Amino acid sequence: MSIAMTGLVAYNKALDDFKSTQHNMAKATTNLEREVPTVQKSFGETLTESLKEVNNLQATKNDMITSFASGETQNVHELMISMQKASVAMNLTSAVRNKVIEGYKELTRLQF
Repeated sequence: MSIAMTGLVAYNKALDDFKSTQHNMAKATTNLEREVPTVQKSFGETLTESLKEVNNLQATKNDMITSFASGETQNVHELMISMQKASVAMNLTSAVRNKVIEGYKELTRLQF
């Protein structure tokens, strides 16, 4: 078999694999669209869940710091990762809170 023929066979096989993968993805996407729940959470519920998650990250960070300080664990990497996660979550929460307060102040300044 020549090199050109081998290349053509490989190209056709790759094209067939691509088409079958594309077909499978389209089928999976269709299945996902049917499984999407129609019930959506309210803003208050979403906010409450987000604050609980931030609180859980802070609690995990505190537990890991205590565990590291007492010598129970020596995994510095996990400790630093949990501290960064908690820090980023707290900074994001603070930024969102500041924007909400700024929006509230703007609404109170409106004259009707």
